[in-house]
Amino acid sequence: MTKPVEQPETPAFVLVRPQMGENIGAAARAMWNFGLDRMRLVAPRDGWPNPAATAMASGAGRLLDGARLSPDLPDAVADCSYVFATTARARDLTKPVFSPEAAMQMAAEKIASGQRVAVLFGPERAGLENDDIARANAIISVPVNPEFASLNLAQCVLLVGYEWMRAVGEVMDHTTEMAGTDWAEGVEVEHLAQHYQDRLEEAGFFFPEHKANSMRTNLRNMWSRMPLTRADVQMLHGVMRQMVRWKTRDD
Repeated sequence: MTKPVEQPETPAFVLVRPQMGENIGAAARAMWNFGLDRMRLVAPRDGWPNPAATAMASGAGRLLDGARLSPDLPDAVADCSYVFATTARARDLTKPVFSPEAAMQMAAEKIASGQRVAVLFGPERAGLENDDIARANAIISVPVNPEFASLNLAQCVLLVGYEWMRAVGEVMDHTTEMAGTDWAEGVEVEHLAQHYQDRLEEAGFFFPEHKANSMRTNLRNMWSRMPLTRADVQMLHGVMRQMVRWKTRDD
């Protein structure tokens, strides 16, 4: 049977002897969350295709439709030039060991140079066997609680997939959703500060006299510390105007 030719834009995620169809489907969802669509299956316990996997995959069913089925691990990675094996346990094998972050950075570099990369994920019960890991070039060691090192298959796929996205995508460490507004300019904040100071002067807020200058300075300093948007400035102007109207109406 001729196997489809895959383009090496992303690593192949190889599920080795997965046991439950639900976990295969959940892994497919996790992969597709991060733009990974090269799934390979090695001897799934309950056969293939699996209705439970399809139900669990939800919108990621296309990955299951295109999944490559292999009878054993050598067949699954035959076209790959570099293979990572995921494990949370120490192994008696001499291998380079990478964090998920470093591994996916390396994978991105290798794929950019035209190489094919695979990442192995073991069965749910006990993970990859040493014979599986012996066929890999390197290990991805997931930092977990040593007293509870077992990761769900889909969780492990999600974790490595996230690091892949960080390696190849423009992931912002921090951003602010502006919700249709912009940051206020200095002149706008200055007008707001003056508005409040003028109205508070009229209300007799700056009292006693020997503390008035310090109170004005603290109020100005407060405005400069606040990351105000133009919408914030407009609202705060409105608050003060309404307070003044309310006081006048009360009088």
